[in-house]
Amino acid sequence: MSVEAVKDKLWKKCGTSVNSMSLELYDETGAKISVLSDNTRPLGFYSPLDGYRLHVIDLDPASVTSGGWLEDTSLVEKYTISEEAYEKLGGTFRKFKETLPLKQPPGQESKISDNKYREDLCANIKIGDRCEVEPGERRGTVKFVGQAETLAPGFWVGVQFDEPVGKHDGMVKGKRYFDCPSLHGAMVRPDKVKIGDYPEKDPFEDEEI
Repeated sequence: MSVEAVKDKLWKKCGTSVNSMSLELYDETGAKISVLSDNTRPLGFYSPLDGYRLHVIDLDPASVTSGGWLEDTSLVEKYTISEEAYEKLGGTFRKFKETLPLKQPPGQESKISDNKYREDLCANIKIGDRCEVEPGERRGTVKFVGQAETLAPGFWVGVQFDEPVGKHDGMVKGKRYFDCPSLHGAMVRPDKVKIGDYPEKDPFEDEEI
């Protein structure tokens, strides 16, 4: 499928015409990979992978999206209500929150945050571990574990893949987190990583020859 054909499909979803649409390709870490500037090229030329994101930019100055109207909430007039009138309403979120301590069983802890969850997962991942990464069952070796200042908040795992199925050589947005051959490295969330040397056992190793 050409980039122009992709834009035509997106036009029917988002309303931005093909001629006014600019497409950018981002990986699962939020890093911009490329601008899909040539409508005649096939989408595969830009090497998209599972988990990548296409970002649509509307270039039409007369579009409702111009000036950030669909993104900047400060541009939208807000509905306001007096404190007295709000207190008289029933079924508000404030009244719902007031009932929560009564409904929560004693000793029950609040759900841990995603960041804490990822930190707990990292506790079982060590540099040098063999692993398998989803999607794609890509196998490799752990080269980095921790928070990455140039990426989104939370914990990350840097992996050197056995094959050139990665995105970089261990350097992301100008920061080097580890060293590996070009296109063998990736930074992924720990819940995408399974520790172990897959396949862990040859299913035929116990057979007599």
